[in-house]
Amino acid sequence: MNNTYDNRKFVIGGLFGTILIIFLIRLFSIQVIDDSYKTSSENNVLRKEVDYPSRGLIYDRNNELIVYNEAAYDLMITPNQLEEIDTNLLCAILKIDTINLLKRINKAKNYSYYKASIFMKQISVETYAKLQENLYLFPGFYARPRTLRKYPINAASHILGYVGEVSKKTVTKYPYYGEGDYIGISGIEKAYEEHLRGQKGLKFKLKDVHNNIKGSLENGNFDKPSISGTNLTSTVDIQLQKYGELLMQNKRGSVVAIEPSTGEILCLISSPNYDPNQLVGRKRTKNYVRLNNDSIEKPLFNRASLAQYPPGSTFKLINALIGLQENTVSSSTTFSCNEGFIYGEEKRKMKCHPHRSPLNLKESIATSCNAYYCNVYKGIIEKYPSTHEGYNNWRDHVMSFGLGNWLNNDLPTGQKGHIPSATYYDNIYGKRRWKALTNLSLSIGQDALLSTPIQMANMTAAIANRGFYYTPHIVKKIENDSIDQRFKIKRNTSIDKKHFETIILGMKDVVEDTELGTSNSAKLENIVICGKTGTAQNPHGEDHSIFIAFAPMDNPKIALAVYVENGGWGSTWAVPIASLLIEKYLTDSISRPQLEEKIKVGIIEY
Repeated sequence: MNNTYDNRKFVIGGLFGTILIIFLIRLFSIQVIDDSYKTSSENNVLRKEVDYPSRGLIYDRNNELIVYNEAAYDLMITPNQLEEIDTNLLCAILKIDTINLLKRINKAKNYSYYKASIFMKQISVETYAKLQENLYLFPGFYARPRTLRKYPINAASHILGYVGEVSKKTVTKYPYYGEGDYIGISGIEKAYEEHLRGQKGLKFKLKDVHNNIKGSLENGNFDKPSISGTNLTSTVDIQLQKYGELLMQNKRGSVVAIEPSTGEILCLISSPNYDPNQLVGRKRTKNYVRLNNDSIEKPLFNRASLAQYPPGSTFKLINALIGLQENTVSSSTTFSCNEGFIYGEEKRKMKCHPHRSPLNLKESIATSCNAYYCNVYKGIIEKYPSTHEGYNNWRDHVMSFGLGNWLNNDLPTGQKGHIPSATYYDNIYGKRRWKALTNLSLSIGQDALLSTPIQMANMTAAIANRGFYYTPHIVKKIENDSIDQRFKIKRNTSIDKKHFETIILGMKDVVEDTELGTSNSAKLENIVICGKTGTAQNPHGEDHSIFIAFAPMDNPKIALAVYVENGGWGSTWAVPIASLLIEKYLTDSISRPQLEEKIKVGIIEY
């Protein structure tokens, strides 16, 4: 009997013990592991609000405001707090239909029944004002203040970039960002995101049963204030940028202008472009899809840093400088031209346009003689015991101008161009089975050579500086901070300073010499412009029009490269565009209104 009782006692004790353990496990799960009850309880009396900082402002080099913030609101929803609401009134305020309303509510429930999520993004100030008056009628809803970027000047879209909502991948990778946050996607907005974004804060708000805010928890003692983003001053002259975009309308191509003494980018134009305000607000996604799907105009494609073209005859300047450095030519060296250069056993001919002959080095630049540079390139390569050695030496000189490499600027996108290696030709023709005559078109900037407009502008700045450059950059000043030290390092080319004067005098004659010059239309009354035309071959249509230039000749203030796709001769479009931009920047006026009007209304058929 006693044994039976003892057994029964142990069974009952074990049963109660099991129940107690289950209860404790469940209690632990509710209170520690599963925070839904805690969240629900807190949500009834307390609201945690992220205090989003104002994004940093952006100014141009003359302190003109080019990016600021505009107030907006996100409408938030906490599903477990929802009650019977006037759906018709809410739909009327938000300008949506009932189906859309229910769809958004279900989406929020699927995300979390107890945690707040975004019901509608970027509500305008006007809509928020109407909503705020009736918000007590909609338990479970509240508005969270945000800011939207505003661009007061319709220009510089590829420079400034845009802001977009973070992806799930970004949220996972970077703990700072959460669902619904915004991040710089392109341009300055992306490159300087950590400066511009600021630091988020946190506010604790007490509320009553009607969802009305009654004040801050403990008078705000637990709040963490946000820190506004850092303001930036860009290197861009926004008025020059705007003027350049006006000249490039109805055309495809790019313009990059640099201050030679600093490497500061004065304007960076990619045409066609878009209004930066199109990628802000509720219509951003729709506008982005439309712009991105435009496979003909490609307005989102930054031609200034991503498009790669053969440099054409502008590259003759580099070959001339290398020839002087290698002592294979001098300023007095002359070569004959009979409308071209004949070479090889097959008596092939590199054609050239008619001009007087023979020419010295300076004259060859002014008239852009192909035969002259065939001789120059051949002499450089054949100076050395082997073609490989001569070619590698030539290539090193070329790359010292920043060609064929990432410039390491502060633009988030770019291409390095292509200066073919000796191995490149080994793979085509067989190892060491090629010579200078094999890739002779390198002498005039063709063959496999590729460069971007920003690289060509930088090359021009290096020539203007007589042998050095500073890495091109788009930000001039960071509030309470300094720009990256790499933009302050003087980068020397492999060419001695003394060799540049002959080249620059030749570039002067390109514009000033009425007999030999190929760019007389660029000539200004009181400003000496040094330039060089180019024509990049294009297998898909009319050749590309190219012009590089700097001014004034002494103490240059601006160096630029202009590319007009399918524009034909360099003098047709690129030259007058460059000349007008130089005049606008240096004098803040235009003395040739007829030329300006011709370029503005000019349309190139593609």
